Amino acid sequence: SIAGGSTAALVGHSGAGKSTIINLLPRFYDPREGNIQIDKQNIKEVSLSSLRKNISMVSQDIILFDDTIRANVAYAKLNASEEEIKNACDFAAASDFIEALPESYETLIGENGIRLSGGQKQRISIARAVLKNSPIILLDEATSSLDSESEEKVQNAITNLTKNKTTLVIAHRLSTIIRADKIFVLNQGKVSDIGTHNE
Repeated sequence: SIAGGSTAALVGHSGAGKSTIINLLPRFYDPREGNIQIDKQNIKEVSLSSLRKNISMVSQDIILFDDTIRANVAYAKLNASEEEIKNACDFAAASDFIEALPESYETLIGENGIRLSGGQKQRISIARAVLKNSPIILLDEATSSLDSESEEKVQNAITNLTKNKTTLVIAHRLSTIIRADKIFVLNQGKVSDIGTHNE
Protein backbone atom coordinates (compact mmCIF):
# COMPACT_ATOMS: atom_id res chain seq x y z
CA SER A 1 0.00 0.00 0.00
CA ILE A 2 1.43 3.37 -1.08
CA ALA A 3 0.00 6.76 -0.10
CA GLY A 4 -0.80 9.20 -2.93
CA GLY A 5 1.91 11.80 -3.45
CA SER A 6 4.56 9.74 -1.66
CA THR A 7 7.69 7.94 -2.89
CA ALA A 8 8.12 4.21 -2.39
CA ALA A 9 11.40 2.48 -3.16
CA LEU A 10 11.76 -1.16 -4.16
CA VAL A 11 15.07 -2.73 -3.16
CA GLY A 12 16.39 -6.27 -3.40
CA HIS A 13 18.77 -8.54 -5.26
CA SER A 14 18.58 -9.06 -9.00
CA GLY A 15 15.58 -11.29 -9.75
CA ALA A 16 13.77 -10.42 -6.50
CA GLY A 17 10.71 -9.13 -8.41
CA LYS A 18 11.24 -5.36 -8.52
CA SER A 19 10.72 -4.96 -12.29
CA THR A 20 7.77 -7.37 -12.20
CA ILE A 21 5.92 -5.05 -9.81
CA ILE A 22 6.69 -2.02 -11.98
CA ASN A 23 5.46 -3.89 -15.09
CA LEU A 24 2.20 -5.02 -13.45
CA LEU A 25 1.04 -1.44 -12.86
CA PRO A 26 0.60 -0.37 -16.53
CA ARG A 27 -0.70 -3.93 -17.17
CA PHE A 28 2.13 -5.15 -19.39
CA TYR A 29 0.85 -8.36 -17.82
CA ASP A 30 -1.78 -9.20 -15.23
CA PRO A 31 -1.33 -10.91 -11.85
CA ARG A 32 -2.38 -14.56 -11.70
CA GLU A 33 -4.00 -13.96 -8.31
CA GLY A 34 -4.87 -10.91 -6.23
CA ASN A 35 -5.53 -7.50 -7.71
CA ILE A 36 -4.02 -4.03 -7.98
CA GLN A 37 -6.07 -0.98 -7.06
CA ILE A 38 -5.46 2.70 -7.67
CA ASP A 39 -7.76 4.92 -5.61
CA LYS A 40 -9.86 1.84 -4.76
CA GLN A 41 -10.40 1.03 -8.45
CA ASN A 42 -9.27 -2.34 -9.73
CA ILE A 43 -6.95 -1.54 -12.66
CA LYS A 44 -8.40 -4.49 -14.64
CA GLU A 45 -11.76 -2.73 -14.70
CA VAL A 46 -10.62 0.54 -16.28
CA SER A 47 -9.60 0.96 -19.92
CA LEU A 48 -5.93 0.49 -20.75
CA SER A 49 -5.75 3.99 -22.25
CA SER A 50 -7.22 5.58 -19.12
CA LEU A 51 -4.81 3.60 -16.90
CA ARG A 52 -1.72 4.38 -18.96
CA LYS A 53 -2.64 8.06 -19.36
CA ASN A 54 -2.12 8.36 -15.60
CA ILE A 55 1.28 6.64 -15.50
CA SER A 56 4.69 7.79 -16.72
CA MET A 57 7.55 5.35 -16.92
CA VAL A 58 11.24 6.21 -17.01
CA SER A 59 13.33 3.10 -17.38
CA GLN A 60 16.76 1.86 -18.37
CA ASP A 61 15.46 0.88 -21.80
CA ILE A 62 14.56 4.22 -23.32
CA ILE A 63 12.59 4.06 -26.54
CA LEU A 64 13.55 6.94 -28.82
CA PHE A 65 12.51 7.44 -32.44
CA ASP A 66 14.62 8.35 -35.47
CA ASP A 67 13.18 11.86 -35.47
CA THR A 68 13.88 15.31 -34.01
CA ILE A 69 14.39 15.98 -30.32
CA ARG A 70 11.17 18.01 -30.36
CA ALA A 71 9.16 15.07 -31.77
CA ASN A 72 10.68 12.67 -29.25
CA VAL A 73 9.71 14.86 -26.29
CA ALA A 74 6.27 15.74 -27.72
CA TYR A 75 5.44 12.03 -28.12
CA ALA A 76 4.03 12.27 -24.57
CA LYS A 77 1.58 15.00 -25.58
CA LEU A 78 1.19 15.41 -29.32
CA ASN A 79 -0.57 18.79 -29.15
CA ALA A 80 2.04 20.33 -26.80
CA SER A 81 3.00 23.94 -27.44
CA GLU A 82 6.55 25.10 -28.07
CA GLU A 83 6.61 26.62 -24.59
CA GLU A 84 5.44 23.39 -22.91
CA ILE A 85 8.16 21.38 -24.68
CA LYS A 86 10.86 23.89 -23.68
CA ASN A 87 9.63 24.01 -20.07
CA ALA A 88 9.67 20.21 -19.87
CA CYS A 89 13.25 20.17 -21.17
CA ASP A 90 14.21 22.86 -18.63
CA PHE A 91 12.77 20.76 -15.83
CA ALA A 92 14.61 17.68 -17.11
CA ALA A 93 17.94 19.55 -17.19
CA ALA A 94 18.04 18.91 -20.96
CA SER A 95 17.77 22.44 -22.41
CA ASP A 96 21.49 23.22 -22.16
CA PHE A 97 22.68 20.32 -24.26
CA ILE A 98 19.77 20.63 -26.72
CA GLU A 99 20.37 24.33 -27.35
CA ALA A 100 24.10 23.68 -27.86
CA LEU A 101 23.33 21.34 -30.79
CA PRO A 102 23.61 22.90 -34.29
CA GLU A 103 19.90 22.44 -34.99
CA SER A 104 18.70 22.67 -31.40
CA TYR A 105 15.23 21.07 -31.02
CA GLU A 106 15.17 20.17 -34.74
CA THR A 107 18.24 17.91 -34.41
CA LEU A 108 17.65 14.40 -35.72
CA ILE A 109 18.87 11.94 -33.10
CA GLY A 110 19.12 8.76 -35.21
CA GLU A 111 17.69 5.34 -34.55
CA ASN A 112 17.06 4.88 -30.81
CA GLY A 113 18.92 8.13 -30.14
CA ILE A 114 22.27 6.83 -31.38
CA ARG A 115 23.62 10.39 -31.66
CA LEU A 116 23.02 11.11 -27.95
CA SER A 117 24.94 10.04 -24.85
CA GLY A 118 23.33 7.87 -22.15
CA GLY A 119 22.72 10.87 -19.88
CA GLN A 120 21.18 12.89 -22.72
CA LYS A 121 18.80 10.04 -23.61
CA GLN A 122 17.76 9.77 -19.96
CA ARG A 123 16.98 13.49 -19.81
CA ILE A 124 14.92 13.34 -23.03
CA SER A 125 12.99 10.47 -21.45
CA ILE A 126 12.46 12.50 -18.26
CA ALA A 127 11.39 15.57 -20.29
CA ARG A 128 8.78 13.35 -21.96
CA ALA A 129 7.48 12.26 -18.54
CA VAL A 130 7.43 15.88 -17.30
CA LEU A 131 5.39 16.90 -20.36
CA LYS A 132 2.93 14.04 -19.83
CA ASN A 133 2.40 15.30 -16.26
CA SER A 134 0.79 12.10 -14.99
CA PRO A 135 0.07 11.61 -11.28
CA ILE A 136 1.97 8.30 -11.05
CA ILE A 137 5.65 7.93 -11.91
CA LEU A 138 7.39 4.57 -12.29
CA LEU A 139 11.19 4.80 -12.26
CA ASP A 140 13.74 2.15 -12.91
CA GLU A 141 16.56 4.28 -11.66
CA ALA A 142 19.04 3.85 -14.43
CA THR A 143 21.94 6.10 -13.55
CA SER A 144 24.47 3.30 -13.12
CA SER A 145 25.97 3.73 -16.59
CA LEU A 146 26.40 7.52 -16.35
CA ASP A 147 29.44 9.59 -15.48
CA SER A 148 29.16 11.58 -12.24
CA GLU A 149 28.30 14.92 -13.90
CA SER A 150 25.49 13.40 -15.98
CA GLU A 151 24.35 11.40 -12.99
CA GLU A 152 23.93 14.53 -10.90
CA LYS A 153 21.94 16.24 -13.69
CA VAL A 154 19.71 13.21 -14.20
CA GLN A 155 19.25 12.92 -10.43
CA ASN A 156 18.15 16.58 -10.20
CA ALA A 157 15.81 16.05 -13.16
CA ILE A 158 14.25 13.04 -11.40
CA THR A 159 13.76 15.11 -8.23
CA ASN A 160 11.90 17.75 -10.29
CA LEU A 161 9.82 15.10 -12.05
CA THR A 162 8.66 13.32 -8.90
CA LYS A 163 7.72 16.36 -6.80
CA ASN A 164 4.17 15.84 -5.42
CA LYS A 165 3.66 12.72 -7.55
CA THR A 166 3.04 9.16 -6.44
CA THR A 167 6.38 7.57 -7.28
CA LEU A 168 7.47 3.96 -7.32
CA VAL A 169 11.20 3.63 -7.86
CA ILE A 170 13.51 0.67 -8.25
CA ALA A 171 16.35 2.11 -6.22
CA HIS A 172 20.01 1.37 -6.82
CA ARG A 173 21.40 4.37 -4.96
CA LEU A 174 21.50 5.06 -1.25
CA SER A 175 20.44 8.72 -1.74
CA THR A 176 17.16 7.58 -3.36
CA ILE A 177 16.50 5.03 -0.65
CA ILE A 178 17.09 7.59 2.12
CA ARG A 179 14.64 10.04 0.48
CA ALA A 180 11.86 7.45 0.04
CA ASP A 181 8.81 7.68 2.34
CA LYS A 182 8.56 3.89 2.39
CA ILE A 183 10.94 1.11 1.40
CA PHE A 184 9.88 -2.37 0.32
CA VAL A 185 12.61 -5.00 0.58
CA LEU A 186 11.91 -7.79 -1.91
CA ASN A 187 13.33 -11.27 -1.69
CA GLN A 188 12.47 -14.06 -4.17
CA GLY A 189 9.17 -12.49 -5.17
CA LYS A 190 8.01 -11.71 -1.64
CA VAL A 191 8.07 -8.55 0.47
CA SER A 192 10.44 -9.40 3.30
CA ASP A 193 10.47 -5.99 5.00
CA ILE A 194 8.73 -2.58 4.89
CA GLY A 195 9.71 0.68 6.55
CA THR A 196 11.63 3.92 6.32
CA HIS A 197 15.41 3.95 5.87
CA ASN A 198 15.95 4.58 9.60
CA GLU A 199 13.58 1.79 10.57
